[in-house]
Amino acid sequence: MRQFTAVVNPTAGGATSAAALLGVARLLREAGAGLETEYSRSLAHARELAREAGQRGRVVLAVGGDGMAGGIGGALSGTGAVLGLVPAGRGNDFARALGLPTDPGALAELLLRGEPRPVDTIEVTSAVHDRTVVLGSLYAGVDALANRHANHARLLRGTASYYVGALRAITTWRPARYRVTVDGREHAFTGYTVVAANSGYYGSNRLVAPAARVDDGLLEVVTIHHAPRRLFFALMNELATGAHVHRPQVHVLRGKEVRIEADRPVPYGADGEVEAVVPVTARVLPGALRVLR
Repeated sequence: MRQFTAVVNPTAGGATSAAALLGVARLLREAGAGLETEYSRSLAHARELAREAGQRGRVVLAVGGDGMAGGIGGALSGTGAVLGLVPAGRGNDFARALGLPTDPGALAELLLRGEPRPVDTIEVTSAVHDRTVVLGSLYAGVDALANRHANHARLLRGTASYYVGALRAITTWRPARYRVTVDGREHAFTGYTVVAANSGYYGSNRLVAPAARVDDGLLEVVTIHHAPRRLFFALMNELATGAHVHRPQVHVLRGKEVRIEADRPVPYGADGEVEAVVPVTARVLPGALRVLR
């Protein structure tokens, strides 16, 4: 029977994470599985706990949202350790891309009986991040600014904080001049953002890259070019279904390595946690992580 180590960050959505783990944990233990719980002090500490558990041959459960999934998944990338997800965050975008069940019983059954399958990860390199590994996507532009506003919101939590953060970011955004190099080929444009996507979803259930697959060894690179603000708001609404990719202002490329530069220090983010400014490089690591899915 499998032995699990659940890693929880009690300072980030702690009550939600604890509640999500509680139902699954009972079912795992009733089935005879071993389960220990580790409480992290920070995302860096969560990565350390995950690596230690993985080295002991335990299945590591990332309990939380995309930040925890990305941090722990990145820590386990390339180690051969097995990751399981217990979604309990604002977006749970990577869990959605994997098609994980939301029902605790179905999720527990998957964790107990499912086979580990390889997925790709993303290596992020910049002046701040030295080959930091994440799971879902790297995004540089107005969406990174929106996420920064949401992360620092004091009065709002959950999806509401992201909506307010996005509104604030869009109304103050000044289009940037980007230079994006995909597998050695350069593309220049003026606009709002560049998204290098492993997962199709980001920003709390927005289908930014409908054709992205977590196991194809490629990144889907979505660039959103300059548009009147009224049209841009309409385009943002279309992210709910992925229809935005049919707009002439949206271009989609595919590749293994993406370099993003701009005419000013445009912010970038990854998996809702990793934050800095461009230039930044994202490189896919094919099949680097084993996940129960």
